[in-house]
Amino acid sequence: MVPPSTLLVFSLAAMVLVIVPGPNNLYITARGIAQGRAAAVASAMGVETGTLVHIAAAAAGLSYLIARSAAAFTAVKWAGALYLVYLGIRTLAGRDGATARAASAQPLRKVFLEGMIVNVLNPKVILFFLAFLPQFVDPAAGSPALQIVVLGLTLLLFGITADMVYAVGAGTLSGLLRRRHRALRYVSGLVYLGLGVATALAGSGGRPR
Repeated sequence: MVPPSTLLVFSLAAMVLVIVPGPNNLYITARGIAQGRAAAVASAMGVETGTLVHIAAAAAGLSYLIARSAAAFTAVKWAGALYLVYLGIRTLAGRDGATARAASAQPLRKVFLEGMIVNVLNPKVILFFLAFLPQFVDPAAGSPALQIVVLGLTLLLFGITADMVYAVGAGTLSGLLRRRHRALRYVSGLVYLGLGVATALAGSGGRPR
């Protein structure tokens, strides 16, 4: 089990990491501005479900293997970048909707799945679980896999709290600016495209969330 002192230090570090906006936070915000609060919350839940996938992969050693394999890491990076660019182009083309009618027409299940895919294909999150989280794992304290799970769930707790703040805030902003749906669509689309470029340029550092 993770020693209490280690868990406390990790919790403080995790709080700092989630407070500063990262790619996932910006994705949730863009979704909320474009489609409203419900879609933003669904995106946040999808993103954190993706975090669960990363936790399981890290515990099983898959994140290490992906990060160590240049081909695998590059494939994940470009898949994530292309998916975000696709979302950006679709939004700019008006296919993602920016009004309440468009938001209700798109199933929240699809919004949830998109959020999960965005996070699962985020190479910075893979590197976070490879380079940062293992620093708090002590082999002498018990099963490393169990420690990774505990630390990962701690990060998830802080992450989902921050994500919900962004989701509710973006949803509220969407309601206030609903009449300016064209501008919102352009803002959301450009955010997606920017995140796609940032993902494509992702190296060995940067904000994981």
